[in-house]
Amino acid sequence: MKYRKKPVVIEACKFVVGSLAPDWYAEEVKKGNIIDNKNCSGEIQIITLEGVMKAKEGDYIIKGVNGELYPCKPDIFEKTYEKI
Repeated sequence: MKYRKKPVVIEACKFVVGSLAPDWYAEEVKKGNIIDNKNCSGEIQIITLEGVMKAKEGDYIIKGVNGELYPCKPDIFEKTYEKI
């Protein structure tokens, strides 16, 4: 069987050291769901439903339909999502 992903709207931002992050990102840092070590290591840690995952510069940080967070590599993100 084949399946198509249902059209859903998510929030996302591209992780770029030194760039301005959206408000929801800052809120997730305050909650402890994103551990922002970008000034030290150039990567961040994200608390996901599957455990702690790392995101490197250029990766997208996605906030899903239920508020869950996860990183996504740019090539996968660009094949899966389009800007609205």
